[in-house]
Amino acid sequence: MYCKIIPENCIACGRCQIIAPETFDCDADGIVCFRLDTAAERENICPALLEKVGQAVRRCPAGALLLE
Repeated sequence: MYCKIIPENCIACGRCQIIAPETFDCDADGIVCFRLDTAAERENICPALLEKVGQAVRRCPAGALLLE
């Protein structure tokens, strides 16, 4: 399963980073990015992290994260 970031939707609340810090980080402006590849807009999510990433996707108030 993949997670996609839609940076233009991000409101820099940091909720995803709190829920799934192994996967998400933020750039200098507070906009969500992937922790391991800050330039990527789509990343394969390993099964061990899928539950936390799913929670982050569901709790994102701006719809900046999608599971595909």
